[in-house]
Amino acid sequence: MDEIRQNGKTVLYSEDGRSIPMFFNNLTGKNFSGKEYEDYIRCVALTDMGFSPGVIELCRNGKTIKQGVIPNVIP
Repeated sequence: MDEIRQNGKTVLYSEDGRSIPMFFNNLTGKNFSGKEYEDYIRCVALTDMGFSPGVIELCRNGKTIKQGVIPNVIP
């Protein structure tokens, strides 16, 4: 199982092996940047998904495999 955790809590998870790493890359700015990225963080990650600015972890089978940061894009 893959999951994205923040502050020790699971925010997103899946067993499909693909979607959670993609979401992690979206959240950490690897898949897009600039205004599109800021809009995604503001309108999707913070509002719809329940994340907050700060450190996130990509975990597989309970073990952290990557860390990243969701920036504070709220003016």
